[in-house]
Amino acid sequence: MDYKNLKYKISNDCDRGLCGGACGRQDHQLNTYDWLNDVPGNTDDTDLVEVQFKNTRKAYYHNVNNLELKKGDWVAVEANPGHDIGVVTLTGRLVKLQIKKANLKGPDDIKRIYRIAKDTDMDKYREAKSREHATMIESRQIAKGLGLQMKIGDVEYQGDCNKAIFYYIADERVDFRQLIKDLAATFHVRIEMKQIGARQEAGRIGGTGPCGRELCCATWMKNFSSVSTNAARFQDISLNPQKLAGMCAKLKCCLNYEVDNYMEASKQFPAKDITLETIDSEYFYFKSDILAGLVTYSTDKRLAANLETITTERAKEIIEMNKQGEKPESLQPDDHQHVNSKPIDLLAGESITRFDRAKKKKKKNKAGKNKPNAPQAQSKEGNPAQRPQNSKENAQGGEQRKPKNRNNDRRGQEQRKNNENRPQRDEKDAGKKA
Repeated sequence: MDYKNLKYKISNDCDRGLCGGACGRQDHQLNTYDWLNDVPGNTDDTDLVEVQFKNTRKAYYHNVNNLELKKGDWVAVEANPGHDIGVVTLTGRLVKLQIKKANLKGPDDIKRIYRIAKDTDMDKYREAKSREHATMIESRQIAKGLGLQMKIGDVEYQGDCNKAIFYYIADERVDFRQLIKDLAATFHVRIEMKQIGARQEAGRIGGTGPCGRELCCATWMKNFSSVSTNAARFQDISLNPQKLAGMCAKLKCCLNYEVDNYMEASKQFPAKDITLETIDSEYFYFKSDILAGLVTYSTDKRLAANLETITTERAKEIIEMNKQGEKPESLQPDDHQHVNSKPIDLLAGESITRFDRAKKKKKKNKAGKNKPNAPQAQSKEGNPAQRPQNSKENAQGGEQRKPKNRNNDRRGQEQRKNNENRPQRDEKDAGKKA
């Protein structure tokens, strides 16, 4: 197959709603990776097909007409009443395992597939989906008018527009018999009410979790197991309700992912009520790092005093020594070199007012231009020295630099007096000559 044909085939697979036959990343929720997709005779063992509808709703059907179905095909299936439109998500042997997980044992739970969806079926299906949002908003107003303590979270129309499923959330039992009558009279369809929990609602709506990925309940989780605060305690997680709660305001499902590993690793740790005795003092359990296998002990039961961190092997060794009546000199092994690690202060040598210093402005001369830099000369010692300015330059209007010492200041004053008295002396000398 050349590059153009391969590109055309991939685009057709994506147009059907799913990328390829058994790719890992799907645009539909709760898809099962078909590991047996490429096995010959996978679909010959059973005619069962898994079909997925809006969000998390799935159902299983018999392919009685022996249609050539593959993952991503839109099909018209049997419904009560009429028919519904869904997408094929799984075929072959893995469907039997999915049925066992769903606890579908009766033959009435498995219906038939009519045909592959036609263009007319898809047009009616799109029309039904376009009515769902407006129906949900209006149904909420009807429920509010009846004073019912419930929230209608989503509405799903059947593919032929003959039935609508209203998903609602309620903390207490709700009598919605009058609500069903009002909804049927308003929308002229068959009404089915289905109660869901906060986690199911989050899975239907979707979103992004604090980990930066899509919600597990909206992508791959199908069965919701109970989550308790004990899972956080086993993993030494802070019991902060705001951090432990997910988008559904319930405890995060991911708290159960690693709790088994933590419980298995915690079995290697000594009991928390055991006290370690040394020659100098007694040490009490303070905290532990389960994954690293480290335990920290303190000389005070309630405060962090003289903390010592050792491995679980060393702690068990000291416990055995204490049972035999022996006490080590310290908790650390003999070959351990204790190094006091002090935190590095990067701003230790900096001034607090370092950002408050004003920038020095350049001096300007009478003409308004920046004053040119004075020429510098290298002295005998190697330090640059400024050249002194003579009186003629001062008479022409040039700025005189301040003298460095008092002697230079006195000489300058005497020189200015001589320059002022010079005309008078010249006149006296002229009179004498005459």
